[in-house]
Amino acid sequence: MAKEFSRSNRIAEQIRRELADLLQFEVKDPRIGLVTITDVEVTGDMAHAKVFYVTDHYSDATQKGLEKSAGFLRTQLARRMMLRTIPQLHFSYDQSIDNGSKMDALIAQALKDAPPQE
Repeated sequence: MAKEFSRSNRIAEQIRRELADLLQFEVKDPRIGLVTITDVEVTGDMAHAKVFYVTDHYSDATQKGLEKSAGFLRTQLARRMMLRTIPQLHFSYDQSIDNGSKMDALIAQALKDAPPQE
């Protein structure tokens, strides 16, 4: 029987927690601002990690700031985590929250336009 959480899932969760802390307290890049890490996906060989984030509004400057600070963040992760190799970080904007709000607005509009039921 397989374990409930695989090693890559446990490492991804630890990376998510550490990155959230590092982005809040350590990174000084003014382009980054308030960023929330929503998910981290680590490849099976632990070589790459795709980090999903959201901000109050998407901008290319935030993306470039995160990409620029990836080396610093990886170095800090190496100090905090007990791993032989630290995955390379690839940042990607998480559009699921934006898509969810658009769907909510469409549903609210459809309910408002619908005739009342008896």
